Amino acid sequence: MTIQVGDTLPSINLTTMTAEGPKPVSLTEISAGKKMVLFAVPGAFTPTCSAQHLPGFIEKNKDLKEKGIDIVACVSVNDPFVMNAWGEDRNVGEDVLMLSDGNGDFTAAIGLEMDGSGFGLGTRSQRYAMIIDDGVVSALNVESGPGLDVSSAETILGQL
Repeated sequence: MTIQVGDTLPSINLTTMTAEGPKPVSLTEISAGKKMVLFAVPGAFTPTCSAQHLPGFIEKNKDLKEKGIDIVACVSVNDPFVMNAWGEDRNVGEDVLMLSDGNGDFTAAIGLEMDGSGFGLGTRSQRYAMIIDDGVVSALNVESGPGLDVSSAETILGQL
């Protein structure tokens, strides 16, 4: 079943890279008492993700913060080393928390997986963006196909 507006995020850890190495991250804990944007991409370093989706959230980060967003995070079914390298390549700095869903457990738990095996990608995440208020989904925008129509930073800004 796909996560819906009004649902609470599942208690599944993701991973981020720190100076000490990979570290588990609980979305439940980091979103407690905060307003967060979580957007997902099918894969780090892939064309639309690298050229449009992630850069949009970097460019609009200040605008998102001015509208009350405390955390902007990007999740992908990639390992934390790849997510870290992609963040460094795209110069995300402190603007976007790069999260790995290496085994796709979070993606499966929210029902937003996709079959990318036709492209040699295996099971990945659909492209989406959500607004999370204190651990509860308040907006969810899932792309219906390739491209970046409803999950862009601009769309999220319009929903705040």
